[in-house]
Amino acid sequence: MADSADEKRDAIAEPSVAIAPTNPDMHTAPVDVADNHKFVAEDDIPRPAGWMYRSFKLGSMRLPWYASPPTQLVIVAFVCFLCPGAFNAVNGLGGGGQLDATVADNANVAVYSTFSIVGFFAGSLVNRLGIRLTLSFGGLGYFLYIASYLSYNHNANAGFVTFAGAVLGLCAGLLWSAQGAIMLSYPPEQSKGKYISWFWMIFNLGGVIGSLVPLGQNINSTAGAVNDGTYIGFMILTFVGAVLAWFLVDARHVRRADGSKVILMKHPTWRTEIFGVWEVLSNESYIVLLFPLFFASNWFYSYQFNDVNGATFTIRTRALNNVLYWSSQIVGAFVFGYALDIKSVRRSIKARAALAVLFGLTMVIWGGGYAFQKNYDRAATEAKDYVTMDWTTTGYVGPMFLYIFYGFFDAAWQSVVYWYIGSLSNNSRTLANVVGFYKGIQSAGAAISYRIDALKAPFMNEFASNWALLAGSLLIAAPVILTKIKDTVPIEDDLKFSDETLEDVKGAGMDTELVREY
Repeated sequence: MADSADEKRDAIAEPSVAIAPTNPDMHTAPVDVADNHKFVAEDDIPRPAGWMYRSFKLGSMRLPWYASPPTQLVIVAFVCFLCPGAFNAVNGLGGGGQLDATVADNANVAVYSTFSIVGFFAGSLVNRLGIRLTLSFGGLGYFLYIASYLSYNHNANAGFVTFAGAVLGLCAGLLWSAQGAIMLSYPPEQSKGKYISWFWMIFNLGGVIGSLVPLGQNINSTAGAVNDGTYIGFMILTFVGAVLAWFLVDARHVRRADGSKVILMKHPTWRTEIFGVWEVLSNESYIVLLFPLFFASNWFYSYQFNDVNGATFTIRTRALNNVLYWSSQIVGAFVFGYALDIKSVRRSIKARAALAVLFGLTMVIWGGGYAFQKNYDRAATEAKDYVTMDWTTTGYVGPMFLYIFYGFFDAAWQSVVYWYIGSLSNNSRTLANVVGFYKGIQSAGAAISYRIDALKAPFMNEFASNWALLAGSLLIAAPVILTKIKDTVPIEDDLKFSDETLEDVKGAGMDTELVREY
């Protein structure tokens, strides 16, 4: 956080000029703007009149206005906290909380297969239908998915669970494309790491709290499956999340602290948005080198959830591991999000440093995973006399820390990949499409990995595929990271993929360095 506006103004000797808003609907306080790179107070920037642009003080802290990027990010984060967060908590139990992971494996194949197709074109749908509708519709898919497990507890209808998974793939593609557009296009360039961090921390808090539910309900149980109450609780959470999406404002109403708007298409049509997918791929063809990075980013979930947590621990210990896994994601998101926004280091340098750190973590953490995996195999865990590990078991501490580091690594990977995507553009339309590519290709990888697990591949083979894909994808992505991520993206470049002009999006404080960066 920068110093106060008064302190900054005291340090500036140059005269300033007053800029009054030309729109009569704007707040009429003049803006003191000196030459470029000087500081102005955010309250001096004119914003449209109305309740959504009023900020309030809570003690000594000033809260951002409702239609500001941070407020909108918090809302979408809580939508994901309630919907995908519940999904993560259920999946993290291993086998969707069931004794046999095959049903969950097949359902996840359906989820990610549909997701991979829809996700690739989801950006076009989000740009055409809007943020609120796509997020809310997406949330309902998570409700249906968890309801299918409740149904399975009573009728063992595996087909319904698979069908619900396919529907969720459609819904999740829309939800995550909309989420990515908000998280990466709403903030200013210098704050994208923090926005990713804030989102990922709130989102994974859903996984933490969701994991506490089965932990509390099964704390005295050494059984292998969760009870009905667990699923009912998650169903309530996902429905609330779907409703919460309607509390967002349309992207055209969002104003940053400098008064600037989000770059959109003023007049989107089905033709322009479908063609927009091809535009991104043809104009930014180098992005295909990031596809292996995308593909690897969810590949490890089936191995970690089913073959580590689900295969080797009791239900209550699986729930505890789940809490620790998602808690460590909060820590990882905080560390990497804020590190990627360090002002004293140029963005191009941070991109290269992040690549090196990710590669190092891949070698160290997955090296530890290899040491653990050597101790058991699928045949041993599926034997009737196999004794699963409890938190009271001697030797539990080592695997516990491994699982914590797996969660930390996931947050680091996702945060850095999102930041790389956000570093390539500030255009909401472009980013919705690229995030759609990311989630679609990511889901294709997850679908394949869950199918491999459902076919009972040896645990060591699955482990090796994870380690190789993660390390190899970083090497393939290196040319893009080293040559295409610049210190800033000129606004003229961002406007090329839009029908808006500089005057449409520029704010009164856009040429100044603001006291607050949201």
